[in-house]
Amino acid sequence: MQRGSDRLSAHRDDEMKHELKGLLRSGHPTRVEEWHDPEPAADDDPEVWSGPVGGLGSPASLERVRTELARTLSRGSFPATARDLARTLRRKNAPGGLADAVAELPHSARYDNVQQLAQALAEGA
Repeated sequence: MQRGSDRLSAHRDDEMKHELKGLLRSGHPTRVEEWHDPEPAADDDPEVWSGPVGGLGSPASLERVRTELARTLSRGSFPATARDLARTLRRKNAPGGLADAVAELPHSARYDNVQQLAQALAEGA
């Protein structure tokens, strides 16, 4: 007999496995009702890193820019110049506006980490 801190009974666990079997095998939602599935992003949705909440001059801007940069750039990307970082962002399919903003930074400056790059972007905008 298994003892532990299971939240679900063995019967409910088997039910959940059966419910997910089709999704796991097919790789896409298998429900008939479309309202169960998450809604995809619209074509006219704003880019996340420069979206309407706060704007580039707001205090939340630095955090948003840093988060968006960290999604694409790794520690191995630094230290680097703005031109190298813009090339890396484009290669890794980052949002076009973000890569363009990095490319517009001074070419002689070197950035040691995401924080320095995000501060330069937030101050320059």
